[in-house]
Amino acid sequence: MQGDVSEKVRVKRVVDGDTIELENGNKVRYIGIDTQELDSSNESVQCYGEEAQKANIDLVLGKIIRMEKDVTDKDRFGRLLRYVWVLDNKDGGDYELFVNDTLVRKGYAKVATYPPDIKYSELFLQGERYAKEKSLGLWSECVNGIDGKVEDLPKLIFEFLNLDY
Repeated sequence: MQGDVSEKVRVKRVVDGDTIELENGNKVRYIGIDTQELDSSNESVQCYGEEAQKANIDLVLGKIIRMEKDVTDKDRFGRLLRYVWVLDNKDGGDYELFVNDTLVRKGYAKVATYPPDIKYSELFLQGERYAKEKSLGLWSECVNGIDGKVEDLPKLIFEFLNLDY
């Protein structure tokens, strides 16, 4: 059932900006978000892929997380699909930080909604609007995953078409 069971486990490895590996060997893909890809099969790293991975490392690596399932248990690659929270004791207080939302709100991830797993999609959309308005993360550094700022778009188009700018 959706959201009824919380699982707590330690993160062993961060695969990329939206995927982690747990101590028990399971891989977890964050629901509702998507980060730029890292180098796969000798292709170049997409804009902000490394920054997203580093942010994810800083948030969860070696820490105990709480996971919540939505409707779908696993993706086609066998990864668990989960919402993830980590205990954050900044400023002397203890509270849970919603990792999926934090990555979107700080501009490390885009919203990627795949029904029926939509429990927090409105929250993620609000976070993405905030990141765009503030030009945070990939919203200041990338144009659709390509290195470069939005104001550089005309130049990028000319370069793509092999024309002089």
